[in-house]
Amino acid sequence: MKIALIGYGKMGKMIEQIARDRGHEIVSIIDIDNQEEFESDAFASADVAIEFTAPHVAYGNYLKAFAKNVKVVSGSTGWMKDHADDVKRLCTEGGQTLFWASNFSIGVAIFSAVNRYLAKIMNNFGQYDVHMEETHHIHKIDAPSGTAITLAEDIVDNMQRKQSWVKGQENQPYDKSTLRIDSLRRGEVPGIHTIRYDSDADMITISHDAHNRRGFALGAVLAAEYTKEHQGLLTINDMFKF
Repeated sequence: MKIALIGYGKMGKMIEQIARDRGHEIVSIIDIDNQEEFESDAFASADVAIEFTAPHVAYGNYLKAFAKNVKVVSGSTGWMKDHADDVKRLCTEGGQTLFWASNFSIGVAIFSAVNRYLAKIMNNFGQYDVHMEETHHIHKIDAPSGTAITLAEDIVDNMQRKQSWVKGQENQPYDKSTLRIDSLRRGEVPGIHTIRYDSDADMITISHDAHNRRGFALGAVLAAEYTKEHQGLLTINDMFKF
């Protein structure tokens, strides 16, 4: 498979290594200093572009790739609030393809399935309140993380007593109808997501702790392999049928 990389930071370099190890060809690498590469024949020859950049440029990168009819796999977060409807239209009516996930880790995909199932169970046990904590490296800009938001939205969808999620603020009370997400930034932590159901009698905790970024990078390459053979607006739930 021919792969283009959009974004060549730590994640991009790890994706490159894993893609080559799996026998794929990297035909184009685009970073902040060579944006003209979007217009190259090499980029247009890619079966799939894997995009890991920043929220403020992700949507523009999708449009540039779509203009060359290149399918996109993206782990960039923060763009959906302003551009979700347009991207959905492009992938349904416009014939383009985007595989988007807030987290490509296989472990997180499994964790997410467990999270949804547990939320369905706990919907029947009102004595438990639920809150979430996510910890990442000090370089991470967005808070809560995209993964935390996805997990929280799954809880809200499956638990009638929670109407929305809210970003936690120290020493600030919060409405019991909301799910609080506390965000911590520490060292070089790749990512820890913990969900706690607490009652007067006991507490149930589930957690995913990434040891490094390799799981995210491998998942992105697996998503690219899946995307090559599929079309439309795709998610991790399409690739993994839990």
